[in-house]
Amino acid sequence: MRNLDRADQLKVSAKGLSDFVSDVDRGAEAEIIRTVQRYYPDHAILGEESGALGDSEWQWVIDPLDGTTNFLHGFPHFAVSIAVLHKGEIEHGVIYAPCTQDLYTASKGKGALLNNRRLRVSRRRTLSEALIGTGAPIRNEERNQTYLPMFEQVISSTAGVRRAGSAALDLAYVAAGRLDGFWELSLQPWDIAAGILMVREAGGIVTELDGGDPMATGSVVAGTPKLHPELLQLLGR
Repeated sequence: MRNLDRADQLKVSAKGLSDFVSDVDRGAEAEIIRTVQRYYPDHAILGEESGALGDSEWQWVIDPLDGTTNFLHGFPHFAVSIAVLHKGEIEHGVIYAPCTQDLYTASKGKGALLNNRRLRVSRRRTLSEALIGTGAPIRNEERNQTYLPMFEQVISSTAGVRRAGSAALDLAYVAAGRLDGFWELSLQPWDIAAGILMVREAGGIVTELDGGDPMATGSVVAGTPKLHPELLQLLGR
């Protein structure tokens, strides 16, 4: 947050088309890793900037700044996302939105919380009333050919679509009932691991486009128990 108002002074490099990394990303991830290794020195880590570190049945999956482009523009929609996996299963997740100081937490079988208040997905039952989040695969023209027809179907069948630029925080919004659903293609584990657990523990459903495990492909569809199957159908699956 100290760097938010001087983002134009940060050292920024491009990892790909519209895919940026800054000193803030690297510094935040380094600090998170130092803290994890202090308390859990034998655990493995998968970080967006650092890659895979160590070998253990316990793994911390870290996105130090999900929504870097937003951050660099001073657009206040970005988050820190951390998940803990045990033998490949998501056991714990935390998503922190520093601009609002909202702390989303979840543990498998124990529910999801926002600032220590229990979360539940929304009660909306029809797509015509639903507000849906999404993320566009702007770095890949081939994926856009798959995505754009989906976008057209969803925007014409719902109350609205929002593309805010942070998949982790969008999934937290589904868990909190701020969004009724969310979909995006070809994400990375650090983008979605904590959010997947958050939605499920808040009573929602998260799958891949074909109903499988989103962690296997990175394509994710999340929603309420009522709206999720309808959203899948709308997306052509």
